[in-house]
Amino acid sequence: MIYLFIMLICPSSLHQDVSSMKAKLSRDLRLPFGCTASPWNRPWHFFFPARGILPALSQSASGEGTSGYETQDCGRQPPGFRELPGTARGRARVQGPGRGRSKAHGPPGRRSRNYISHEALGAGGGPRGLPGRADVPGPTCPGRAGSERMAAPQVFPLSCAVQHYAWGKMGSSSEVAQLLASSDPAAAISEDKPYAELWMGSHPRGDAKILDDRISQKTLGQWIAENQDCLGSKVKDMFHGKLPFLFKVLSVETALSIQAHPNKELAEKLHLQAPQHYPDANHKPEMAVALTSFQGLCGFRPVEEILTFLTKVPEFQFLIGDKAATQLKQSMGGDSRSMASALQSCFSHLMKSEKKVVVEQLNLLVKRISQQVAAGNNMEDIYGELLLQLHQQYPGDIGCFAIYFLNLLTLKPGEAMFLEANVPHAYLKGDCVECMACSDNTVRAGLTPKFIDVPTLCEMLSYTPSKDRLFLPARSQEDPYLYIYDPPVPDFTVMKMQVPGSVAEYNVLAVDSASILLVVQGRVTASTPTAQTPIPLQRGGVLFIGANERVSLKLAVPSDLLLFRACCLL
Repeated sequence: MIYLFIMLICPSSLHQDVSSMKAKLSRDLRLPFGCTASPWNRPWHFFFPARGILPALSQSASGEGTSGYETQDCGRQPPGFRELPGTARGRARVQGPGRGRSKAHGPPGRRSRNYISHEALGAGGGPRGLPGRADVPGPTCPGRAGSERMAAPQVFPLSCAVQHYAWGKMGSSSEVAQLLASSDPAAAISEDKPYAELWMGSHPRGDAKILDDRISQKTLGQWIAENQDCLGSKVKDMFHGKLPFLFKVLSVETALSIQAHPNKELAEKLHLQAPQHYPDANHKPEMAVALTSFQGLCGFRPVEEILTFLTKVPEFQFLIGDKAATQLKQSMGGDSRSMASALQSCFSHLMKSEKKVVVEQLNLLVKRISQQVAAGNNMEDIYGELLLQLHQQYPGDIGCFAIYFLNLLTLKPGEAMFLEANVPHAYLKGDCVECMACSDNTVRAGLTPKFIDVPTLCEMLSYTPSKDRLFLPARSQEDPYLYIYDPPVPDFTVMKMQVPGSVAEYNVLAVDSASILLVVQGRVTASTPTAQTPIPLQRGGVLFIGANERVSLKLAVPSDLLLFRACCLL
């Protein structure tokens, strides 16, 4: 009525001024004319602006909320508007990807009345730690925040770093090289160069490059630093805005070192004492899943097996000494603590033996095995072939004798071993997918030209004998093609997806964590609700997937699909 009164009694010039002001304020507030934040829907706000223009201007200027404004009761909604169940129409403040909480939010617990939590937006179920995802609508009134939200890609392909360590397989015989050549036709594979590791992640020594021209950041690490919400709310908080894992493919030709990784407490101590050898303060649990037949050493053998080798291999017995060997034999009838103490004594005697004595005894053993093999005798009861192989790779190295202490595993494709803190291990030969906490901390004691820290290794190890070192995956109840390797650490989980060629389209499970997807076999096109165009992927292709993003894979050819995915399920 007041607006009508103004229109009747005011001259036309004032009408034009009012119309001009109306259009200007609507543009400044970026609200349609039907919103009550505009004074034109409630004309008394023009004269009493405490609830009209000024609050809207204040919200827009302060940036309270992630969108920069707070919507109110709108008369006309933009196309595609959806009401959130259980909320008043248009009362949602939605946080777009890559945008953190502004200071205007205040401390935790001080929520605006229109705030809707991430949990409230979630819907659907799945196995524990594998939630479904509800569609999250954009801002209820059009504005710049909505367009920014739609423009920020959350799923994009990566070009990953290759490490040419000396122990890697040479040229095209390497699985790493094959994946690289398949994913990048321009890549030239050198047959005289080792292709040891493919790094998929944001580690500073091998930060993956982003293959998406719409993204200004060049590497994954740079992008995550500016878009931390892509990690998932829990992951972001627990790991301080960083990707907590490093995903790899390994192609092993010669043995890696006898080694173990410290727990967090020891890692912090070692980093303070010798940062040149222990470059960070993090632990480094890791898991290896075989792609081909994969051989490795993992954890201490049962004591009875070690005692058998002491009898059959006199050179091994000589290095350990009669006293330590007798103590180990006597511990068989005692408790686990006395057995662990005796085992530590034996292993420490071996690893701390004088170099000259080690070389003498190893040469005697190699000569004896070689003579027996030449005579046609089978020496596999003392791993004769493996010992000759290790001696050829690392002549005179104390690590050759470690095969008599540690379990020898040969993994079939899809089988895995998990290497928690303080477990001695060594990879010997084969190809695998590996995932680990993002750390470089390794304590070595043999089969390596790198820095060796025998005292630390002997002190830190877990001297718990165990025969069963295979880590079995769980098959998903919701997805018959999904296998989950979920270790007892928070840093990472590995998933394997084996999809038959008869399935035309496969939907990747949405999880509240950033993840990295590797195509080992097959060809697909990846689509997401927010992607402008499908992303083609083939063998060796790597895809980054932001938290809670849904990805659909359409098989380009009717052949079986093999995928591995690393994520963090909290």
